[in-house]
Amino acid sequence: MNYLIKDIKVNERPRERLLKYGAGSLSNEELLSIILKTGTKNKSVKSLSMDVLNLFDNITDLQEITVNKLTSIKGIGVVKALELIASIELGRRVFIKKEEKKYKLSNPLDIFLTNKYLFTNKKQEYFYCLYLNNKNELIERKLLFMGTVNKSIVHPREVFKYAYLASASSIVCMHNHPSGDVTPSKDDIIFTKALVEVGKLQNIPVLDHIIVGEDNYYSFQNEGMIDL
Repeated sequence: MNYLIKDIKVNERPRERLLKYGAGSLSNEELLSIILKTGTKNKSVKSLSMDVLNLFDNITDLQEITVNKLTSIKGIGVVKALELIASIELGRRVFIKKEEKKYKLSNPLDIFLTNKYLFTNKKQEYFYCLYLNNKNELIERKLLFMGTVNKSIVHPREVFKYAYLASASSIVCMHNHPSGDVTPSKDDIIFTKALVEVGKLQNIPVLDHIIVGEDNYYSFQNEGMIDL
């Protein structure tokens, strides 16, 4: 049924429940209702929230939502879509920052296992740089490029610009092959060699370049392709 918020007892409304019991006590529908704020003339915000949730089998899939997907729902315009996407991204960053303080990147397998979720179900290439301090602890993670299924273009200057901004001591690069085949392409090899050479000149070594597949990876360091 299309219940309106005003039809719910005051102490049972999402905002009041959040104030009284905390965010952890709210359902996914209630949390979305608070973010979306209002419904439409013919649809309550609760119904609108359910329409969003019904797009997915699992709440974690909400992180992949797009503006176009959201605005396909009658009652959600661009502003509501942007507010929801911004809320999801902020939550993701809070979680990542909390987790990043807990681990040290010591080898390619650790790096892969810790960061492979970044590439889960991605249908195009994503290129990340992990910026490390002198203890090999992650201090910044930066998405530098999102590309087509078969082409990724990143310039070395972008990689090292953020290294300086983060005061990084070293860099690990990661990108995915949506095909699942982690064999480096000719372009991957040329680009990695260029990055390594620039890193030597800048005294900010590129420790590894890891290509991620569905559940496997290729490490330039492991394969002796990077001479430190």
